[in-house]
Amino acid sequence: LQGDDLGHLWLFVVSDFFIFNTFSNSRSNITQCNQLINCKSHVLEFKENMQRLKNKTENNSQEMMKVLNKVKHEMTQNENLSRNFVVEKKVGTLGKNETASDTFEDLKFFLPHLRKAGRIYPDVIIGKGKTGVSFAVGISTVSRGEYSYLKQTLNSVVSRMTLMEEKDSVVIISVADSNEDYLNSVVNMIKKKFKRQVMSGSLEVISIPTFFYPNVLNAQQTTEASQHITSRQVKQVLDFCFLMLYAKPKARYYLQLEDDIIAKYMYFTKITNFVHNITINNWFYIEFSILGFIGKLFRSEDLPDFVRFFLMFYKVKPVDLLLDDIFQIKMCKPQEIFKECLKRNKQVRIQYKPSLFQHVGIHSSFPGREQYYKLVYY
Repeated sequence: LQGDDLGHLWLFVVSDFFIFNTFSNSRSNITQCNQLINCKSHVLEFKENMQRLKNKTENNSQEMMKVLNKVKHEMTQNENLSRNFVVEKKVGTLGKNETASDTFEDLKFFLPHLRKAGRIYPDVIIGKGKTGVSFAVGISTVSRGEYSYLKQTLNSVVSRMTLMEEKDSVVIISVADSNEDYLNSVVNMIKKKFKRQVMSGSLEVISIPTFFYPNVLNAQQTTEASQHITSRQVKQVLDFCFLMLYAKPKARYYLQLEDDIIAKYMYFTKITNFVHNITINNWFYIEFSILGFIGKLFRSEDLPDFVRFFLMFYKVKPVDLLLDDIFQIKMCKPQEIFKECLKRNKQVRIQYKPSLFQHVGIHSSFPGREQYYKLVYY
């Protein structure tokens, strides 16, 4: 090749190399550019995902706050309800983890008609289920028509306790009447007049289920009036039995009252001091009133024995006479005169004097009967 030809060839080679190198650099730049674009696209996608996640988190947080506020509101309402009103509860069926009380189940042995029944327990409970106290005070009440002494009785019983005594006791009102109007009147009166005692758990109301009672009208009597009175006396024994069994697990001692009495000033302090100062351990029961079944104090652990005896003979005698009978059977010698037995066992059947309860009811719980006797403090 000539010199000019070699120059042209060299120029062609150099140009070719330059073009190739330029093309290679362009391809590299394009690749880098595409990578940057892809990276930017990923960054934008990541930012969008993060924004969506943030929005979702904020939405979840708002929903969670709504739920928490709702729960807090409901808890506040429930707390206010328990503070300002009575806890009212229907007890009709057993829950999955509940079992019927063995104490109430014992009733089925003495009352065969209950053997087909389910759970035996009060239909209505108003209160807070207070337990672990020293004293339970039981008051059974039925409608007396247009007359009622219950508010007067309750005012006397609860107002003549100190705050410490109230804290260590529970007063149980047992409505033993199928009349729903009477039950509602008792509940409304107690909610209105004794709100503080209900709020503290020191006052409860129960209602005995109607299926608890057998047909007590089958007793053969000479007149319709005497038959009706006898049936009410039979029912009264059952009323006391149910109330005593309900009160048993609540307290160490059980005091039986009625719905037409007045308690003496400082009666509860006197009872508490007297019981705590007794040196005899085998006392049978204590009488803080000699009238009927009023003012009788029992140890709660002994209540099932008394109830079983009452249930064996509930069709035979009123409950106060049955109380004499069980004492005579347990404490008196065969053919011993009852008064002599009482004298010999005065440290077992203890009488407190003077009486701490005044009977005030003229209109009896037995329809058509009026009773004008009153027990005077002595």
